[in-house]
Parts: sequence; C-alpha cells; structure tokens
Amino acid sequence: MRQILPHAIEDPDLVAAYGYPRSPWLRLNMVSSADGGAWLRGVSGGLSGAADKRVFGLLRGMADVVLAGAQTARAEGYGPVEPRESWRGLRAGRAPAPPIAVVTRRLDLDLGGPLFTAAAPTARTIVFTTEAAPKDRRLEAARHADVIVTGDERVDLGRAVRELHERGLGRVLCEGGPRLNAQLSSAGLVDELCLTVSPLLIGGDAARIFNGVAAQHALDLAHVLEQDGFLFCRYVREGAS
Repeated sequence: MRQILPHAIEDPDLVAAYGYPRSPWLRLNMVSSADGGAWLRGVSGGLSGAADKRVFGLLRGMADVVLAGAQTARAEGYGPVEPRESWRGLRAGRAPAPPIAVVTRRLDLDLGGPLFTAAAPTARTIVFTTEAAPKDRRLEAARHADVIVTGDERVDLGRAVRELHERGLGRVLCEGGPRLNAQLSSAGLVDELCLTVSPLLIGGDAARIFNGVAAQHALDLAHVLEQDGFLFCRYVREGAS
C-alpha cells in the first residue's frame, strides 16, 4: 500500500494514518464502486479486496464499538467481532474486541443467531430499539444482549450515541448501511468518513453510501491511500479535527 496524499509515502503506518483525533468521535467506514454503488448483489463484500479487508480489520481493532443498522447486520451475516492477535497493542486496557451495537426499530433480527448467543461477556451485543418493537422480542433479545429503548416509533440516534459514550465507548465505528449513515448525518453526528473506492463499474440499482435525507457538510481530505487500484480516502468534517 502507498500513500498518495497529503505526501507520497511507500508503506505508510496505517495505525497513525487512521488514529482517532479524540474521543468521542464517530467514524463511518464504507466501500463503493467507482460509479457510486454501495453493494454488489446485495452485499458490500463483492466490492472489497485484500487491502480493503486489511483496513476494515484495522478500523474494527481501533474502535470502542461497531455500530450497524439491522439491514446491514442481516445482509452481511453479522456475528460478534473476533479478537485478533494484531490488535493486542491497539486494545491495551480495553476488551479484546469491540462489541457490536445494532439499530433496529422492530427487532426483526435472528435472536438465536451468533450475534446474540456467541458474543463474549466483555463484548456483549448492544441493541437500540423502540417502544414499538414487540415486547416479547425485547425480552428475548435481553437474554443475551443489552437492549436499550431510545424512542417510541424510531430510534433516537442522538440518544443512542450518548448511551455509547456513557458506557465509555467514545470511538464509534459505523459500518452502515446507507440509511443509517444518512440518519446519522442528518442528526449532525458524523465526524469522519473513511471511503474505499473499488475499481469496479457495477451499474444496477444499488444505493449510494448515503440513502435518504442527509445534512450537507464540508469535508477536509485527510489522506488518500492506494493499492491494487483501490483508493482509501479519509475525510474529516471541516473544523472537527
């Protein structure tokens, strides 16, 4: 991997390149095709490559918590984050792996799946849901996860993010999907976007990385990295760093 901007560097220090400026901080990490599609055949994995997976893993290792929408958790087959030996130094003083936090209005998730039943006690899954979610499903989810009601019909994302901060989970990595990204942006909660641009043209009807009403923010380009035709762009909200 090489850095193109702000300076040309061969084999840059990725930990330094992606270090959190401060905590709390909310980072989005997304991949898109060269023509702007956020998935291929329903999942983002078809747009990825070895270098993207390397960055993806590093960002998870640096985060205090991984945030995702219910649709992303279902489509991508989310389970608990598996600890990696390479994270040992990154996570000194923290749990070996970050917990997953899922935003779900109706709790339409597989409550018997590994995301709920296989999470370590140190990285117990967190669920943000609503009063409208069926009570029996809330009780079932609470057997294995921390269930937090943060709204009547819709999840109040500001409250959800504050709940994470109050738990000491200030470095938030959001992995989408596009609707959740737009909602976080509209609420003024996004500090940073890490965008991998895949060297693919896919056409079709895939959503963009933001799907819905989102606030307009000027961004500063912090860096651009490249490997095998993939571009790794890190944008920080203007004035946020």
